[in-house]
Amino acid sequence: MTKHPLSSLVFASALFSALTPGGFAQDAVPGKGAHQVVLHADRLLQVETGRMLTPGEVLVVNDRIAEVGSSVSHPAGAEVVDLGNRTLLPGLIDSHTHLFLHPGAEDLQTVQESVPERTLIAVLAARADLMAGFTAERDMGTEGAGSADSAVRDAIDKNLFPGPRLRVSGNAVDIPGGHEDAIGFNPAQNVLPNATQANDTDELLGVIRRQFKEGADFIKIYETGRDSMRGGQFFTPYQFSEAQLAAAVQEAARVRKHIAVHARGEPGTLYAARAGVVSIDHADKLSPETMRLMREKQIFAVPTFTISEYFVEHASPDHAATERQILAMHAQEFRKQLAAGVPVAMGSDVGPFPHGTQAREFVLLVKYGMTPLAAIQAGTLHGAKLLGWEDEIGNLKPNYFADVVAVEGNPLDDITALQSVSFVMKGGTVYKRP
Repeated sequence: MTKHPLSSLVFASALFSALTPGGFAQDAVPGKGAHQVVLHADRLLQVETGRMLTPGEVLVVNDRIAEVGSSVSHPAGAEVVDLGNRTLLPGLIDSHTHLFLHPGAEDLQTVQESVPERTLIAVLAARADLMAGFTAERDMGTEGAGSADSAVRDAIDKNLFPGPRLRVSGNAVDIPGGHEDAIGFNPAQNVLPNATQANDTDELLGVIRRQFKEGADFIKIYETGRDSMRGGQFFTPYQFSEAQLAAAVQEAARVRKHIAVHARGEPGTLYAARAGVVSIDHADKLSPETMRLMREKQIFAVPTFTISEYFVEHASPDHAATERQILAMHAQEFRKQLAAGVPVAMGSDVGPFPHGTQAREFVLLVKYGMTPLAAIQAGTLHGAKLLGWEDEIGNLKPNYFADVVAVEGNPLDDITALQSVSFVMKGGTVYKRP
């Protein structure tokens, strides 16, 4: 495997930039008292209705939104940020990220890179995502780095590093020989898997309790895998029974938390829907019954098209045809889910492809069947609900956190505008401006 391109010198330089005023926010310094900012732009998107205010303004007081409209109060002494021919909208939310991964051989990253090195990579990844307009994310497993994501989340919350608001899962949960086991290595080397293993219900509950003890906000379980194509047909075995998943959901609910699953195909996705998980990520080959349950229970599908596209573009000649076939199937299945009324949250699976580029997911959601407004709602309103912050982020409303981004032009006319975020505010602090 090629080593990660960040040398020690680049690490030091990048971290220094993230910690110094040139790389960190200068506009709102904690502890200086009330800080009032008026954001003005030619347009403001009301994501609930799709109505576009022209012009649009947001009054921010400290870390919260105070007013939203075509014209808001301009208190004496308030800073006015005029963003011109841009559209204001809520900070973007990616519901499926991997801060501890980078492009390259995933299985070998945990072998060749120490947890401290991978944590430094995660800090830089968080900063890249924030600068791309993602003010909140759900990190779906550290891939062998244990509960290090809790430390990254807490450091961001303490303003030690710039990054999105995070919901973290710690190490994901798998079975021996499952999707994330170290399959293909010399067994005598005892190469560790990229997930924590559980064999039965008791072990599964024990893992969940330890993950919560170490700071996990939710639990990610690998419910299916590994995937394969056999005779042109998609095949993936389930890993945990419906009863085991139900016990996991019940245990998480005991402390008001949730279970999310990596799952494709039946019967694994049906088991997950019956058990009451909060999301089914990747979500291919869903039966009509699974889609019905997801609609009725409001279980989110998180499609992750960008990673599928990336695998197609970077596949070896021997695997390119299979990857294209999987992506085509994924797009076809997604259209069925939209027709069935399955709720969708935007999630990109960023990490195996470069952090800060995942707004491509919005473009693909539209390409494969969503309207631009629905795609934006998937990455704002729906993401906020999935992360359990529906009354605090994902919308531009009074008393919500002042998580605001701006893009040139109108994203309802051209969704690719979300790939070029030029202004980023999180919690009233400006991290990026034109």
